[in-house]
Amino acid sequence: MKLAIVTAYPPSKVTLTEYGYHLVKHFRLQDQVTEIILITDKTKERKDLSFEEKGCKITVKEAWDFNSYSNIFRINKAISATKPDAVLFNLQFLKFGDKKVPAALGLLLPFICKMRGIPTISLLHNILEKVDLANAGFTNNKLLQRIYNFIGTTLTRFVLASDIVAVTISKYVTTLKKKYNATNIALIPHGAFETPPEPDYNLPDGPKQVMAFGKFGTYKKVEILIEAVEEIRKRTSENIEIVIAGTDSPNTPGYLDEMAKKYAQVSQLRFTGYVAEEDVPKIFGDSAVVVFPYTSTTGSSGVLHQAGSYGKAVSLPDLGDLSILVKEEGYKGEFFEPDSVNSLANAIESILTNDAYRRSLGKANYKAACSLPMSAITEMYINHFNNIIAKKTGSPVLESK
Repeated sequence: MKLAIVTAYPPSKVTLTEYGYHLVKHFRLQDQVTEIILITDKTKERKDLSFEEKGCKITVKEAWDFNSYSNIFRINKAISATKPDAVLFNLQFLKFGDKKVPAALGLLLPFICKMRGIPTISLLHNILEKVDLANAGFTNNKLLQRIYNFIGTTLTRFVLASDIVAVTISKYVTTLKKKYNATNIALIPHGAFETPPEPDYNLPDGPKQVMAFGKFGTYKKVEILIEAVEEIRKRTSENIEIVIAGTDSPNTPGYLDEMAKKYAQVSQLRFTGYVAEEDVPKIFGDSAVVVFPYTSTTGSSGVLHQAGSYGKAVSLPDLGDLSILVKEEGYKGEFFEPDSVNSLANAIESILTNDAYRRSLGKANYKAACSLPMSAITEMYINHFNNIIAKKTGSPVLESK
């Protein structure tokens, strides 16, 4: 199989970059995949293919730019030039831009591929029906929210033209089937990016690191985390460092710089900026607890799966998709009320001050991550592609091994 994957890819800063990296990293090891055509956004630095010495051939086509109106044509041209046997789109609603027209045009591509007869799977990380438009940074205007929902419904129908639409959460399957009468929905879990050898769950010497990881400023707010740790410092003698790992959300440029100025007087507060893929193991490995300072959710959480892979305790709000993931995939954490500094302080403190509890959470999360490695997830995609190709050609179904 010559497989095209349309995705953002490191060192890109566009959403779903990390997921794209791990899709490629694990698809290349599938026996049936003879070549991967990586159709990605343009970056000044070279694409991170440090694993390429093993696995199938990888051909990079830098075919699109965030917020470009011509992405639909350039991606379609790259697909025509490379003639893949199948196409996988790694999508969410702001994948191709945070401006309305470029974002919308990019989501027409699965429909175009299907019309061309190319076996197509679209991995949809979020659905607009489950996104809080105000908290996620879209708009607070009720009329505009209705307009966004209408547009989102229309674009979802174009994505649903794919042979298969894969979603990572069971609630999404139910919503798409009920609202759109869709019969081509597949539940394929997010999967854990890496499953390193089981850690010893010990912490490095020095302050206990309380870490948040991601793109901040819309529904991911660092204020509540910083203020919660300050509250803990008043109550206990714990030596704590606050680590904010990541960058601004595209919708809120300058947010982290503003937070650094606002909390300049807070001791042991570190903003790492962008975390390169090779630095991810250390940033997680050094952490005592990974915190999710979210007021809303917009899909399955890659950060939760990463935390599990490194055997980390987590503190998270009991809301939306995070709550579903914990229940469905076996993760465990200390929950807090999304808007309560005191509730978050209690949650973090209960982990930092009880080493046995911290370890038990880390062990449960490592076990959950190991149950769904990316190797198994990519195998699911290959089996779905085999079924699609068999139906189109009338040939026997191949099973991935």
